Amino acid sequence: MSSRNLLCLLVLSPFLYACGSASHTITPPPPPPPSLTISVSPATANIRLGAATKFTATVIGNSNTSITWSVNSAAGGNSTVGTIDSSGSYTAPTSLPSPNTVSVTATSVADTSKSDSSAVTLLNPMPSLASISPTSTNPGSISLTATGSSFVSGAKVLLNGSALATTFVSSSKLTATGNVSSAGNNSVSVQNPDPGSSTSSTLNLQVNGSTQSSGCAQMSTGEGASLNGFLPFPSDSLWNKDISASPVDSNSSAIINYVGMSIGLHPDFGSGPYQGPYMGIPYTVVNGSQAFIPVDYQAYGDESDPGPMPIPLTAAIEGYPSPGNGDRHVLVLDSSNCFLYELYGSYPQSSSWNADSGAVWDLLSNEQRPYTWTSADAAGLPIFPGLIRYDEVAAGSIKHAIRFTLQNSSAGFTPPASHWASTTSNTNAPPMGTRFRLKSSFSVSGFSAANQVILNAMKKYGLILADNGSSMYISGAPDDRWNNDDLHNLGQVHASDFEVVQIAPLYKSNNVPTGSNPTIASFTASSTSISSGTQVTLNWQVSGATYVIVSPAVGATRSASATVTPAVTTTYTLYATNAFGRTTSSVNVTVH
Repeated sequence: MSSRNLLCLLVLSPFLYACGSASHTITPPPPPPPSLTISVSPATANIRLGAATKFTATVIGNSNTSITWSVNSAAGGNSTVGTIDSSGSYTAPTSLPSPNTVSVTATSVADTSKSDSSAVTLLNPMPSLASISPTSTNPGSISLTATGSSFVSGAKVLLNGSALATTFVSSSKLTATGNVSSAGNNSVSVQNPDPGSSTSSTLNLQVNGSTQSSGCAQMSTGEGASLNGFLPFPSDSLWNKDISASPVDSNSSAIINYVGMSIGLHPDFGSGPYQGPYMGIPYTVVNGSQAFIPVDYQAYGDESDPGPMPIPLTAAIEGYPSPGNGDRHVLVLDSSNCFLYELYGSYPQSSSWNADSGAVWDLLSNEQRPYTWTSADAAGLPIFPGLIRYDEVAAGSIKHAIRFTLQNSSAGFTPPASHWASTTSNTNAPPMGTRFRLKSSFSVSGFSAANQVILNAMKKYGLILADNGSSMYISGAPDDRWNNDDLHNLGQVHASDFEVVQIAPLYKSNNVPTGSNPTIASFTASSTSISSGTQVTLNWQVSGATYVIVSPAVGATRSASATVTPAVTTTYTLYATNAFGRTTSSVNVTVH
């Protein structure tokens, strides 16, 4: 074979071999690796401030499943947007950022371009209410302090579901003011605002007294005016309590014997004058048109309620028209504001009253005068609610206890009294506030219809010892319609016909109740420097008070603010009082 042919054969031999051999499979190249993906769960979340939520991240497409966490691109987050740890536990911040949405992001360690996020909406926390102060109050103006946790700016204190005027003090304290008219249990809660508005559990605020079926506005006005059925104080007041079934005091017989078994009742009131003065303690009813008059105390100012008071300078004084040097009580009821004002040792001046002592009584509540304080009466009691009045006797029913005096009393008191005026150390002398009850077995059938009304009230409500004086003298208001001869027949009823209702609790110098005075959180003026004739709004926040007085100009009030127009530079003082004492605060308004 020629060399040329041999070369061709060598060149073609591989192809000839392939054509003559078995088939051959060609392996394709491997596919590309799968794409890395991350998913975060939950994809969206609503989280309250300060709360914690667990996030998880699932990594697919890489054996390295490690991730890092961030909040709004900040690794691990921060105090503004919340923090997250390496395990995915996110803790919301304690205050809302703006906007209140954040992104919680998981990023792959293997490929930092791969990530996923959860959209988080931050909400205000759920408030927690731990306590309120006070826990009980009287109808009218109230000031509450709420303590707890997770309160935020804009939170409201709710009373029976309605928002009170609330001041944010801190995340654990709110103060609120408002008015309450319904006695009984009232619910208090705290509501945080949006976003995520929520309300705490409730606590109970006990409002003393009971709702009255009638109001002060129904009273007629004038000296000795008819109350037209209005009953001072709530029906569950100790003045208005039915004690016909109350237990007898274990020392009842000894007390009655000490007073004098044969001493008869003596009505210290009636029709017309007796040796000059009119018989009884007069009263006057005024309305909102009556000007408020300053009162200057001459003796017991530290235990008296400051003026001004709506007492006309022409108001009848006990013993009128020639009151002399007697007790000189002045009693005025305000039919517009429903307060009772009482003075002792009263002397009208040209534009004010001088008095030895005085007190203001909220006719809509069961006010307890500060323990050991006097009032216009020795026992620290109001006088008017214990008077026998012609209008109620004529209506056929007295629905309250009756004021009376004894010659001697011991150094102690029982509610509703708050003060003693001891005249003896004899242990059988009764303390102030002692209640005598006409025995149920006593027959009233031989008395007139008017006297039967009086005697039946003594069986149901009793007599309350209010002052030292002539024994078994019962108090009433003068009225020309009284039949003095008929009233005189009450003298046939003797001390021996009475029994002493159990004296409990009994307070003496060694066990007088103690507690906290009211708290005044603030007392401010809208402006403290003004031109003459400019109106100024006084605002206050008080807790723990049973009644509030602003002096001068305003007087007793159930509100948390008042508008004044001082003509000269004036210092206004807020007096907040409860059973344990009084707290004051002042603000000065300069008039240019």
